[in-house]
Amino acid sequence: MKRLALCIGVLAVVSGLCGAVAHAQPDPRLDPTYGSKKLKTGFLPDPFKKEVVAGGPIKTNLGNVNAYVAKAPDFRLEFKAGNLPLTFYVKCDKDTTLLINLPDGTWIADDDSGGNLNPLIRLANPKSGIYDIYVGSYKEGENPKAMLHITELEVKKVK
Repeated sequence: MKRLALCIGVLAVVSGLCGAVAHAQPDPRLDPTYGSKKLKTGFLPDPFKKEVVAGGPIKTNLGNVNAYVAKAPDFRLEFKAGNLPLTFYVKCDKDTTLLINLPDGTWIADDDSGGNLNPLIRLANPKSGIYDIYVGSYKEGENPKAMLHITELEVKKVK
């Protein structure tokens, strides 16, 4: 009987852990994996670039885009806005996604707006504050090197 109770207890713990992993979500409160930067309108050089590794173990649909991302942000931008738009895009030879937690706590995401399977998000009137950025992968288990770009210049398609 004790052995049966022990087995049931172990199964309950394992089931609880599996359930916690299945429901994990990105956490913008964590420290970013690839650092952070303070920028203000008119920053140079423009675009600002940061190499990251895309993807992660967490499947999410935040911002209405299916993606695999890490739990911690890949990069954090502290931005002082002016009167210029702000654009985030990724260059990669694999299908990447972009997920951003905005200063007001809302999530936005993109998959292919930059063309060639590259994501692009343009904010016409960006707000000052913290932007937690996740460069995701469209395919589970795919973790390619990617280049995150942040710019105030006009970008229509990623080349």
